[in-house]
Amino acid sequence: MRRFRTIAATSAIALGLTALAAAPASAFTADVSQDVGEQEYVVLFATGTSSAAAGAAVTAAGGTIVTQNTDVGVATVRTTDADFAAEALAQGAIEGTAQNRVIADVPDEAVSGEEAKKLDEAEAEVRAGGGTTPAAPAASAAKKGKGGQTLTAEPLAPLQWDMQQIGATVDGSYKVERGSSKVLVGILDTGVDGTHPDIAPNFDAKKSRNFTVDIPVDANGDTIDGPCEDEADGSCEDAANVDENGHGTHVASTIGSPINGIGIAGVAPDVKLVNLRAGQDSGYFFLQPSIDALTYAGKIGVDVVNMSYYVDPWLFNCSSHPADSPEDQQEQQTIVKAMQRALDYARYRGVTLVSAAGNGATDYTKVISDAGSPDFADVPGEVAYTRDLLDPATCTSMPSEGKGVISVSSTGESKRKAYYSDYGNGYVDVAAPGGDVYDTAGNTRDISKAILAAYPQALALEEGAIDEAGNVLVDGVVKSCDAAGTTCGYYQYLQGTSMASPHAAGVAALIVSKYGIPDLIRGGKYLPASIVDARLRQTAVDTACPTPAAFTYTRITPAGSTLTATHTCEGTKAQNGFYGNGIVNALKAVGR
Repeated sequence: MRRFRTIAATSAIALGLTALAAAPASAFTADVSQDVGEQEYVVLFATGTSSAAAGAAVTAAGGTIVTQNTDVGVATVRTTDADFAAEALAQGAIEGTAQNRVIADVPDEAVSGEEAKKLDEAEAEVRAGGGTTPAAPAASAAKKGKGGQTLTAEPLAPLQWDMQQIGATVDGSYKVERGSSKVLVGILDTGVDGTHPDIAPNFDAKKSRNFTVDIPVDANGDTIDGPCEDEADGSCEDAANVDENGHGTHVASTIGSPINGIGIAGVAPDVKLVNLRAGQDSGYFFLQPSIDALTYAGKIGVDVVNMSYYVDPWLFNCSSHPADSPEDQQEQQTIVKAMQRALDYARYRGVTLVSAAGNGATDYTKVISDAGSPDFADVPGEVAYTRDLLDPATCTSMPSEGKGVISVSSTGESKRKAYYSDYGNGYVDVAAPGGDVYDTAGNTRDISKAILAAYPQALALEEGAIDEAGNVLVDGVVKSCDAAGTTCGYYQYLQGTSMASPHAAGVAALIVSKYGIPDLIRGGKYLPASIVDARLRQTAVDTACPTPAAFTYTRITPAGSTLTATHTCEGTKAQNGFYGNGIVNALKAVGR
């Protein structure tokens, strides 16, 4: 999915409030059923604005504050005033606004059917079918780890070419450093299934939060997240251990699945995983949840966050593109400023920020076009339109191009840059395995060239990937059970820079585990993000551009079509547009 920066390789349908330490941001949000015509905005206040002045400015503009993040000067506001945006900018305390969505009361029958999960072109292509799933391999021999403990590779480890590529194996980094339970990794995503047997041992339920509220339909009556009937109280608020999309669970598993005799192991199998849900079931990521998740991460001592998405509705936020209306220009400026405040807040408090580079197969350092924004057309009559000649100097994708953010491109099993991965010399910081199902000798589709990680059982059943008896029904899904056969988990193959980013985040978590010092204020460990960033880059394996640098990708789809595209790699072996400072390496990062 473009918004997840993900491509699925399975045929099943598969992404700082004061009181946040005690309750999720959704607890501060009113019910989704409101009067027709009511709109929701994210408001950015001028630096130094007091809460009282902020409230007065919003009231004067005709709005009501629903939630307020005083740490970075942002609030969610609701209004029925059609001129709210203009009136807000007339208030000296308000620096900008960004429309969140239109709130409407929609009849129950409008939310029937499956939620609309967004697919980008590449994902839709690989979902077309074809390919077979590798059989589960035989058990591996035991190895000795740090301190003399016995380590045995997980049952599905032979299918994890990605971990082999970065040295995260029982013969590699696991022998030196598997991560510390004092290190927290935040998953800013669609949620994490904290009950999955290959996540539960490392899942920190107490610190996890859901910063979203499900949206059944948009203002046009189109299905977004689907019905809220799964929530017992009908509030459309999921628990903080739920993932009804699967994307966030896959990401979390890659980072920190434990070594426990089931399925796979993550890059850092002993760290703690914190669900900081910022994405809707459908895969939309709105501004306020992203900001609240980042500031909360900074408050509670999260060490690393993974962000495999972009903030909707603009893939590129342009400050002055002539195709955009003045209102849309102002909105995009607000998104960049507000997100950067939240990123700065988190990074200053020791949070290492890791983000997926994107699945658009484009060079972010060149003038390009965007035909997919705004992608959340919740304003009647508003649709995506083509914006040509986007200048990289004035158009920014958030959070991947945010200051202080580590942007990660994707590699295939052969270490080539994945065909879908965005790139650019000066944009990509490091590369990591994210999968490329066409990285084969004959350029044909092979599911096993994607990334295998955890898949929520409830979602697998809902999507028809397994039956009630637990039998796998589709290619691209694998079942693994413990030695007794009593506890089983499900895993799915996915590919995308969404899958690359968590590999880098996992290595960052190992760095904090190995070199961090005690955090005397919040507990756990602490290592400045700048040091983690530097170590991650220094220990990444330099990888040269292909020869010739203009590399042509050929894909023969399951339907028999041949597709080609040429991407040009610029730079040196030490730093270039395909790999940044190199492919991350877990073993080198922890001292070898």
